[in-house]
Amino acid sequence: MTGEPSALFEGSGDRWAPTELSAGPWDPAHCHGGPPSALLARAVEHHDAEGVQWQVARLTIELLRPIRVGHPLRVTSTTERSGRRISVVTASLIDGESEVAGVRALRIRRREDDLPDGVVPPGSMPASVEESRPDVADFTDDRPSYVGHACEFRFASGGWNLLGACAVWIHLRHQVVAGEHPSGLQRVAAAADFGNGVSADVDFNSWLYINPDLTIHLARPAHGEWIGLSASSHLGGTGTGLAHSLLHDENGPLGLSLQSLLVEPR
Repeated sequence: MTGEPSALFEGSGDRWAPTELSAGPWDPAHCHGGPPSALLARAVEHHDAEGVQWQVARLTIELLRPIRVGHPLRVTSTTERSGRRISVVTASLIDGESEVAGVRALRIRRREDDLPDGVVPPGSMPASVEESRPDVADFTDDRPSYVGHACEFRFASGGWNLLGACAVWIHLRHQVVAGEHPSGLQRVAAAADFGNGVSADVDFNSWLYINPDLTIHLARPAHGEWIGLSASSHLGGTGTGLAHSLLHDENGPLGLSLQSLLVEPR
């Protein structure tokens, strides 16, 4: 595609503007939840390490307002709890004077342990990346977008046109910010926001099922460029729902994610 940007965000320092590759399916003028989640994960990674080698054990992301494509965001971060073994970091994306998204991250000091045999579970995705089926969402078009152009999908079970639980491998094709290779944490955040979209119990054309939040728990760092989701959604019939995803890389399971859902007819 001529003129397609190379990253989800362009800018420098603490100012980053979402490109067209961040556009979501609900409204092309606003971002999909994956790109701002990845940018918040990056803010946590770039925050002061306090002389400790940290790994992120939990990200609790709140998507507070629609995030406008092309409008610069200011990224801020602060230490909420300081420690040598555990710390808590918060970060925000600010459009003008308004916070549009934020994260609260739990960091745990990293160490290498020799665990007993059988403690680390084997991989449980139904099929590997190579064995899974490529699929393209039928609600995308030629305009640059996050679903249609920034990500690649391979379904181990289910598919875009099939309702219900599924297992899918997701590959982020582009950089999160221009000039940087995405980290494993950024790839997890970019992929985990798809849990509700790929496991929908109701038709996209007739229903909204928007997640105003995303919580990710990680037992270990992610490796490689493909993130697997074994995802399912549960609708409560009262305007709310919940999407649940077991997270994997090609080495096996690594964590889980949860999304609260706002559900209503279009």
